[in-house]
Amino acid sequence: MTQIVTEALLEPRFVGDITGRFFVPAYQRGYRWGSHEVGKLLDDIWEHVDAPYYLQPVVVKQRDDEWELVDGQQRLTTLFLILQFMEKENLQSAGASYDIRYETRENSASYLRSLDPERREENIDFYHLFAAQQKITEWFQAHGARRQHVANKIYGALFDQVRVIWYQADDSVDATTLFQRLNVGRIPLTDAELIKAQLLTRSKGLTGLTDRDLKIAGQWDQIERDLNAPEMWSFVTATAADAPTRISLLLDLIAGGPTGRERPLFHTFETLRDRIEADPQSFWDEVLALHALILGWHESRTMFHKVGFLTADGVPLPALVAATHGKRKKAFEADLDNMIRRRLMLTENELRDLTYQDSKTNRTLLLANVQSILEHPHSNERYSFAEHAFGSWSLEHIHAQNAEPLTKADQWDSWLRLHREVLVRLSGAGFKVDDLLDRIDEVLSSVPIAQDDFRSLEHDVVQALSTHEELGDDDEHAIANLALLDRVDNSVLNNSVFAVKRSHILERDRGGSYIPVCTRNVFLKYYSPADEHQMLFWSSTDRACYVDEIVRVLHPYLTPEEGTDA
Repeated sequence: MTQIVTEALLEPRFVGDITGRFFVPAYQRGYRWGSHEVGKLLDDIWEHVDAPYYLQPVVVKQRDDEWELVDGQQRLTTLFLILQFMEKENLQSAGASYDIRYETRENSASYLRSLDPERREENIDFYHLFAAQQKITEWFQAHGARRQHVANKIYGALFDQVRVIWYQADDSVDATTLFQRLNVGRIPLTDAELIKAQLLTRSKGLTGLTDRDLKIAGQWDQIERDLNAPEMWSFVTATAADAPTRISLLLDLIAGGPTGRERPLFHTFETLRDRIEADPQSFWDEVLALHALILGWHESRTMFHKVGFLTADGVPLPALVAATHGKRKKAFEADLDNMIRRRLMLTENELRDLTYQDSKTNRTLLLANVQSILEHPHSNERYSFAEHAFGSWSLEHIHAQNAEPLTKADQWDSWLRLHREVLVRLSGAGFKVDDLLDRIDEVLSSVPIAQDDFRSLEHDVVQALSTHEELGDDDEHAIANLALLDRVDNSVLNNSVFAVKRSHILERDRGGSYIPVCTRNVFLKYYSPADEHQMLFWSSTDRACYVDEIVRVLHPYLTPEEGTDA
């Protein structure tokens, strides 16, 4: 995580309003942007000539009558070159209002203004600066007769739309150390880090609140630690994806606005900046209250499962937070139940008819797993939304009737060996499968295995490891034959019969893999009557009991059938 100083001046500044002299110290390398980066910057500005647009922060420190440019050298230099180009080409009457010089290169400031092609080979900085200028020239020339119009728009945008966040570090900060912190892993300053700097700076001077900034810094770090707990983060975000600062979740929520790719750069900082400036304590109290709300959800076993299911099913966190406004706990819980009911939107008959192709099947099985844990109030067990977020979950057939998706000889070899292990156990239990085992050994001895040999043998193996009940396609793809599993990158296993999958699931469970409770219960035959137990087949009785259990556990969320009382 990028660390920043606690004392800083932070403010948006239009590019056109940047003035003064900038000094690039020796601890930085020189200008290194290529044509791609230069062209992208111009494209980005052009796309935002009529809308506010933020560039990455420019981090500076006062150094006599100059600004030591700690971070932002590449971008600020390119903007300088763009302004100078428009002036030289008589596209605008003025160029940049600032200068840049490099400690490691004499006459760098003068070269920036002259860009003499005869001197471009003198050093690596001059070479890259000249190449950048060539790209700028090409970009404007590509607009042909509209070049002047484009230049006018670009120039106006630099004064009216395109801003940097001016980040002036405190005089006491060591610039070299700050540069290293900002550039480890090239993680740019985030909204959260900018807000933290502004908040701590403003809080330090609050009358009557001694060391208030230190207290806020400690609370800030505690929130980061809380949100870094995998189960906390995943249950409220439905993701395992990392974030440079987890507190951004709360700050973005308070700021509101677009989400995802539609969210403008530094939208959160820009939205909250005036509030922090006016009343930092009030703003921070709101952050603490939101953190306490989410922490309360996590600590409550009931809230944890209901909120966790909804976020995992795609309900955005802002909608859940909004639902709490003005409500007591019981009323909010009732709202959560209604949200879940609306997400499910199934009658009992509709649930029983769900298939592999139905969009609601995955949601139904997830809720069944969550609710199966939640309905045991005296248990400490919780559904692992972290494991759910880390995994790649899919619907798996409990019993696969054929191996048609397998098309390669090595897949056929693996499939036969897996199923042979189960047949050996059947033979030891008195089942007449010796002839089948001999045929498998004969086919396995042929390298490579012929497809016709495999297909003929596959049918008989599946028949031997299935019940004698006729299963149609509808039965195979019905919810009674489906379970929620972390997707295994093994097509052979996915297309195996119940006994093979059962052996694999139990092996993974013993090895510590996370197996959802309903899936584990299915392969343990937990829902089947004790006198019906046979561990090698997935029978019609097993399927019926499994679906009955799903209906039972989800009954509070099912929609009444037409013509029945709610």
